[in-house]
Amino acid sequence: MKHFIYLLILLFTNNFFGQKKYPKDYFMPPLDIPIVLSGTFGELRSNHFHSGIDIKTQGKEGLKVLASASGYVSRIKVQQYGYGKAIYVTHPNGYTSVYGHLSKFSSEIERYVKAIQYKKKAYQTGNIYPKKNKFIIKKGDVIAFSGDTGGSGGPHLHFEIRDTKTENIINPMLFGILPKDDRLPVINSLHVYPISSDARINNQFNAHKLAIKNIGKGTYIADKITASGTIGFGINTFDRLNFAPNKNGVFSIEMLVNGTRYYYHDVTTFSFAESKYLNLLIDYEYYKKYRSRIQRTFKVPANKLSIYKGLINDGKINIKENLNYTITFLVKDFKGNTSSLKIPVFGKVSNTIFKEPKTTTNYKITANKFHKFTLNNVTIAFPKNTFYEDIYLDFDVLDGVAQVHTPTVPLDKKFTLTFNVSNYSEAEKKQLYIANTTNKKYPKYELTRKKDTTFFTTTKTLGNYELLSDNHNPKVKIMYFKNNQWISKFNTLKVKISDIGSGIKNWNATLDGVWILMEYNHKKGILTYNFNDKKLIGSKHEFKISVSDNVGNTTTATKTFFKKQSK
Repeated sequence: MKHFIYLLILLFTNNFFGQKKYPKDYFMPPLDIPIVLSGTFGELRSNHFHSGIDIKTQGKEGLKVLASASGYVSRIKVQQYGYGKAIYVTHPNGYTSVYGHLSKFSSEIERYVKAIQYKKKAYQTGNIYPKKNKFIIKKGDVIAFSGDTGGSGGPHLHFEIRDTKTENIINPMLFGILPKDDRLPVINSLHVYPISSDARINNQFNAHKLAIKNIGKGTYIADKITASGTIGFGINTFDRLNFAPNKNGVFSIEMLVNGTRYYYHDVTTFSFAESKYLNLLIDYEYYKKYRSRIQRTFKVPANKLSIYKGLINDGKINIKENLNYTITFLVKDFKGNTSSLKIPVFGKVSNTIFKEPKTTTNYKITANKFHKFTLNNVTIAFPKNTFYEDIYLDFDVLDGVAQVHTPTVPLDKKFTLTFNVSNYSEAEKKQLYIANTTNKKYPKYELTRKKDTTFFTTTKTLGNYELLSDNHNPKVKIMYFKNNQWISKFNTLKVKISDIGSGIKNWNATLDGVWILMEYNHKKGILTYNFNDKKLIGSKHEFKISVSDNVGNTTTATKTFFKKQSK
C-alpha cells in the first residue's frame, strides 16, 4: 500500500512539474494580429529542423514586433542570409526569445545598429552583444518591425524560445502561443524497407512504396503485405492549420506493432548541434532523387537525435513466419488532432534468393579514418567521420569535371576539394572559380580559396565539381531617375544589380565621397540606401557605386542628382 501511495505521489509530482516546466502565461504573442503559421516548430527543412514558428504577417512588411516578455536585448545580428535582421531578448525566467527576418529595429536600437554598420562600413554586423542595461525591454514593447530579410521565402516573423543556458530550442507552442487548429494531419505515402540480409517484402529484397487509402476522418489503410526478416517503415506526412494552405510539419509520429509501441518521436525540443541528424531521420537518397521527405520510423546507428522516446529494437520489426501483424501509425499535430494508418503484415518466408550487387571501387572509405585521393590534378580529402558509415566511393575526373560520388549520401563534415591550376596563366587563374555543376543548367559558385598553384574549397555536398571561368562584369542600374535630375521627394536610392557568372560578392557606395550603407535584397537583386541615414549639405550630390563578383570583375556606376539640403 505504501508503495502504491508512493507511486501516486511520484506520478502527481512529475505531472505537476511537467506542467510547470513551460509557463503558459509568461510569453505573449509577438504580433498583435491573429496567430496564423506558415511554418511549425521542428518541421523538416534542408539539412535541419525548423527551430521556431513562422508567423504570417498578412503578406505585409512593417508590422510591429512586440517583446514577448520583459527582459533585455542580449544579442542583435544583421546578416545577408539566415535570419536576416534578428534580435534576441533574454528574460529573467531562464529563456531567450528570438525574432528573425525583421525589416528594421525600433528607433533606438536601429540607431545603435546603424552606428556600428557605418563604423565597420559593412551591412553584415556579425553578432552584437549590447550591455545588459543598454536596452531594457518590457513585455509588449515594440522592439522591431516585421520583414522579409535573410533567407526568408516571403514576409513573415520567425519566432523562437530558447533555454538561455543551453541554447536548446523549445517549441513555442508549449508556452501557450497557439494558433487555431482543428485540422487532421495528412498521410501522403508509406514506405517499407528490408533491413536484414534475409529480409523479404512481397518476395523481393528492395524498398516498397505501399498503396494507401484514406477512408475518412483521418483514417488510412494499406493493402496487406507479406514479409520476413527485419524490416522498417517510413512515412511522408504533413499538417495544415486553420486559415492557411501551408504544408506544415507534424508534432509526433508513433508506430505500434500489434498494439505495442515500437517507435515514437516528437518535436518538443532539440539542440542546434543535433539538427543535422535530420538527414539520418529521413530517407536521404529518396529525398535527393524525388524531393520528398520520408521520415523513417527506425533508427540507424549513427543517428544521435534526442527526439526519440522508448524505442523497441530501434523501431525495427522482426517478422516471424506464419504470424500476423498489424502495424499502426499515429500522426499527431500539437493540438492532438490525430490521423492513423494501419498496415496488415503476414510473415511469409520467401524461397527466392537475391544477391545484393557488391559495390566496390578503388576508393574505399572507412568512416572513422582520414582519407585523401588524387586523380588527374584533383585531390579530395575527407576528415575522420565525414561519412556516417563505410562506403565505396565513386571518384573520377573526366574532361576537367571531378565526379565525387553522388549527392544522395549525407555527410557529417565538410571535405576538401583541390584543383591543381599550375597549367593556367595568371590571367586565366584570376577569372577561374570552383563550381558545383551537378545541375549543369545552374552551376553553383563554391567559396574558392586561391593559392599559387592550387584552388580549393570545402563542402558537405557530394557531386560534380569543375573550374569555370567568369569574364563578365556585374550589371548595375541606378533606378528611377536620370542624371542631373531633381529627386526631392525620394526617400531612398535603389540600385538593381546582377551577375551571370560567379555571383555578387560585395559592393561599395558613396554619396558625395562618403561611404553609405546600402542594404541588399538578394531575392530581388536590389540595393537600397535610406536618405534618413545622412544629412545632405547643399542641393547637388554625386552617387557612386562599385559592385564586384566573386572573381573580382567590377562595375562602377555614377549619377548626379539634386535634392534639397536636409534640415
